[in-house]
Amino acid sequence: MNRTIDILTRLISFPTISSATNLPLIYWLQELLAKKGIESWLNFDATKTKANLFATIGPQIPGGLLISGHTDVVPVEGQAWASDPFNAAIRDGKLYGRGSCDMKGFIAATIFCVENLNVNALKSPIHLAFTYDEEVGCKGVRPLLTEMQERGLAPTMCVVGEPTSMRIVQSHKGSRNYRCSVKGKAAHASMANEGVNAIHYAASVIGKIEELADSLQKERYPESGYETPCDMLQTSLIAGGLARNIVPSECDFTFGYRYLPQSDPDKIFQHIEDFGLNSVLPRMRFKCAETSLVFEKLSDNPALHAEINSEFATQLSQRRGVQGIGPHVGFMTEGGLYQQAGITTVICGPGSIEHAHRPDEFVELSQLSLCSDFLSDLFLHHACS
Repeated sequence: MNRTIDILTRLISFPTISSATNLPLIYWLQELLAKKGIESWLNFDATKTKANLFATIGPQIPGGLLISGHTDVVPVEGQAWASDPFNAAIRDGKLYGRGSCDMKGFIAATIFCVENLNVNALKSPIHLAFTYDEEVGCKGVRPLLTEMQERGLAPTMCVVGEPTSMRIVQSHKGSRNYRCSVKGKAAHASMANEGVNAIHYAASVIGKIEELADSLQKERYPESGYETPCDMLQTSLIAGGLARNIVPSECDFTFGYRYLPQSDPDKIFQHIEDFGLNSVLPRMRFKCAETSLVFEKLSDNPALHAEINSEFATQLSQRRGVQGIGPHVGFMTEGGLYQQAGITTVICGPGSIEHAHRPDEFVELSQLSLCSDFLSDLFLHHACS
């Protein structure tokens, strides 16, 4: 346990907020693996300031088990912490620090178990994937999956270590986010009839989103196993206007959609897009032909489907340290993308999602111990199978 705590303390000390580089942390992990004789390769983003790390342990043959965790964390600005968020502190059996449960605790337990792994006993490979920019739309894992395919790497199973209180999660909702940009025509407020108010027309589309959101919340599926057994749609950001005496010529807003695995996200977006382009835009262009209304997809993170993972989940529930099979969850992970790539994927990691992204984020030391037990047992089982 002391070694896991030491690794986690060092990981927390790297302020890998999504807006910053994660390279110092990645290079440190790469060095730890190299000391064990494990080679790894890096997959950089376009700016070369961030990278995914991928390593294969054991025989270089097809298939194998993938252990995945993201290295980025959410910001701490505006949060009141009792201690330095990037200097781990232990109080009352809990380790505090940004990323302690989401999800550097899992990465620390993974590295600890790898350091104690008998590599020569492995009969099939164990792959490690530590990614960037999960918190801002699962951006890092996408180019990583592309390079994995180019390299002929195709793990058959994957565990993503998001905080689940060490329960096996088979399914989570999907997530999409869109931006709508409305361009009208400016005019003096005393002659508003000569302008095209971009905020007013954006509000029409937002009203349609609200109408759909209300209807979605009435379509509930309690048998789905989700705490919130319905789709969720909301407008989250809006910006427009220059001054109180100018008809606003521009307005941008962002809306997001969290959906159950059985839902069709294209269908919901089509309703909104059709309303905007076929109802709102013609009214704008009746006043001024140069106006526009444009939709842009910002992110698309697929749901994780339970039926594909049930057998794997049942197998993992037998491993030491696992606290059973848990309920489906509403938060999204990289798991849906791994599954979309043909890899059977479940979610299991130390700590609770309720403590993530908040001030004084923590992971219980007992959870770290359970995670180490789980991974050690899983690696041992994997070596003998």
